[in-house]
Amino acid sequence: MPPRLNAFTALAAALLLAVPAAAQERTPMDPRLATPGKLTVATGDPVYPPWMLNNDPAAGEGFENGLVYALAAAMGFAPADVVWVPTTFDQAIAPGAKPYDFNIQQISVTEQRAQVVTFSRVYYQPEKAVIALPGSPVEAARSFADLRGARWGATIGTTDLAYIESMLGVTDAAVYDDQVGVFQAMQAGQIDATVAALPTALFVTAVQVPEARIVALLPPDAADQGHGLLFEYGNPLVDWVDEALGQVIAAGTVEELKQRYLVADPDLPTISE
Repeated sequence: MPPRLNAFTALAAALLLAVPAAAQERTPMDPRLATPGKLTVATGDPVYPPWMLNNDPAAGEGFENGLVYALAAAMGFAPADVVWVPTTFDQAIAPGAKPYDFNIQQISVTEQRAQVVTFSRVYYQPEKAVIALPGSPVEAARSFADLRGARWGATIGTTDLAYIESMLGVTDAAVYDDQVGVFQAMQAGQIDATVAALPTALFVTAVQVPEARIVALLPPDAADQGHGLLFEYGNPLVDWVDEALGQVIAAGTVEELKQRYLVADPDLPTISE
């Protein structure tokens, strides 16, 4: 066969192979999925309420897994076709290949993280909550100046620590490896308070450290754009997922989930400056 004909035949074959793949994009058989036919979603292990209840993402009970199943339906996936995989927070925000379609783990969208991973549109912007034990000096605080007089602590590398430093102007916050260490320090009298996203604070004060309580709400951090789905950098699925997420938001589903799982005491004071 002449070389020119060989090249033409190869090109024709390639086009025939490409058309079915392109035709399946934005369907559950999209070849760009981690596993075509499945929506592979990463999250923490274990998971905690109110984000996900009963340490069971597949049950769909909780704010974030409820959102995922609504999103999956908008994308054409049956609930049984949603596959959950465990990952740590550090693994999620690290650069490199991701063995899943996206990660949902209360991950805040920041400019620094967006240099190595790609985010969806924001689906939730949480308020921050001040958490303290009874008798803490922050109980009577009504301004940022009042808050700066307390001893603060937070987990290293988190937006909570960044909030304490950049928004409250605290320069000597104690830093811990994890949230457990933060509350152990609080119980030992080494720090007076910490901050956390409101839903996390609701769980902490209800289950993890019931003697602690939310004493005030704080405004969102301008540098923290809110929570987004996290993708491998440059993942081509982002536009499709964003479109479906927009449909879910427009339908009021996110607000319904928020009212069901993420509501705080309406009488809590808000400190705004």
